[in-house]
Amino acid sequence: MSPSILRAHFALFMVNAFYGANHIIAKGVMPVYLTPNVFIAMRVTAATALFWIVKSLRVREKIARKDLLLCAICGVFGVANNQLFFFHGLNLSSSINAGIIMTLNPIMVAILAYFILKEGVSTMKVIGILLGAIGAILLTLTAGTEAGDSMLGDLFLFINALSYGIYLVLVKPLMQRYSPLTVITYVFSFGTIYVLLFPPTIRDLLLTDFSIIPGEIWLKIAYVIICVTFLAYLFTVSALKHLTASVSSSYIYFQPMMVIVFAYLFAAIGFSEDFTGAITAEKIMYMLIIFCGVYITSSSSLKLKRKHAKK
Repeated sequence: MSPSILRAHFALFMVNAFYGANHIIAKGVMPVYLTPNVFIAMRVTAATALFWIVKSLRVREKIARKDLLLCAICGVFGVANNQLFFFHGLNLSSSINAGIIMTLNPIMVAILAYFILKEGVSTMKVIGILLGAIGAILLTLTAGTEAGDSMLGDLFLFINALSYGIYLVLVKPLMQRYSPLTVITYVFSFGTIYVLLFPPTIRDLLLTDFSIIPGEIWLKIAYVIICVTFLAYLFTVSALKHLTASVSSSYIYFQPMMVIVFAYLFAAIGFSEDFTGAITAEKIMYMLIIFCGVYITSSSSLKLKRKHAKK
């Protein structure tokens, strides 16, 4: 495996580590201090500003006019729909349901990539995706203790998973023509416009009292903007330069595992409540199933890629 491929895998692992830690670090921000709409508006606006600053310093590249429409569409599915439906879905439904529904994403991506990008689908790739899904569902069900069901919330979460899957497939061709930083900067610019044009966002922004937000919460907000938004999206598109959309999406299975790992780690260093009993032999077994699923998906995709390259 080449160094670029290894870096791509590490980038995707870090993305899901960011998301896993986010479940604990960002707890308490919503809805106490910020509504989902305001939090999303702050995330995408600040991240877009960071993307433009870094791009102006490192990359002097522009998106061709013929590709602007595709960037705009990616902004809808990868930023606006993805963020809005996930936060509103999670607000109505439970984290257990969210964890289960998100496992549909790699399956959706594999199907969409097959029809749109003509990515090959082997028996081992299907087995890997299903194995990862089974491990993630079992781990989520074992870890969850809270109740709460909402048909509308689950529908929002499903739309979020489908939307992000469409984004991963559509953005892939852009990654073949431009640098990751250029692509994500333009995509986020369009996505930010859509979020700010969403009518409830303006209403919630005008009703938010930013003066009552304590310093600790501002640090959590900064983590979400820098790590969970800016770096996570940048790392994802960077990985798409070297890996298939199916492999990239399969890393989502790591999220339930990372939530448990960070809950245990933060408890050990006194950063959060004591979750010493969170790691059990049963959960470790499910984590190993997830690892196997991601490995099988990745290795089978690599074999298919080499096979097509020889033709």
